[in-house]
Amino acid sequence: MPALEPNLLTQGGPMMWVLFALGIVLIVIFTERALYLHRGQIRSTAFISGIKNILAKRRLVEALTVCEETPGPVAAVVKAALLHADEDAEAIRFHVQEAAVVELPALERRIGAIGAIAQVAPLVGLLGTVLGMITTYAAFQHDFATASALARGMWRALLCTAGGLMLAIPAHLALHFLNGRVRAIVRDMEWSGNEIMKYLNTEYRASGPAK
Repeated sequence: MPALEPNLLTQGGPMMWVLFALGIVLIVIFTERALYLHRGQIRSTAFISGIKNILAKRRLVEALTVCEETPGPVAAVVKAALLHADEDAEAIRFHVQEAAVVELPALERRIGAIGAIAQVAPLVGLLGTVLGMITTYAAFQHDFATASALARGMWRALLCTAGGLMLAIPAHLALHFLNGRVRAIVRDMEWSGNEIMKYLNTEYRASGPAK
């Protein structure tokens, strides 16, 4: 059996380069999304407690400033409620829901591309496998099926199969991880929105005018 070449991408044929390019795209998107979601996820319980303490002193402008300086969709939702603190409960709820709808696409941006890579990678690997088998059977057809030619075709087929699976598995894991982070942030948004609405409609409204 011939010695294996050191470059697996070359041995795997053109589909291995496609898988390699998809892997680079996966790494870039996952890194960007993970960092974005990490910055957007705050300790919502502590944040809401701090906002309530500020509002208890009737310092609405200060509370708005804290929301503006805090990154993430939770702060954006709370800010939307504070901007309409003097309106009725239905108006506050409408603006909170509107802010949440605006923030949600930013959380889910480009995550679908990771799902597409997870689904396409095995198909690309399968295509490379088929091309490798075609190479092998072409060698049989033309009566020059040497051991080297057969090994090269089979090796290409196996490499593409393995490459597709090796890319699809981490892509699925990355998709699951990012979707979990998005769900956690959405839950924080819902909880924070409900908490600030309840506070504005009860304790804050019962107090005096804001400063």
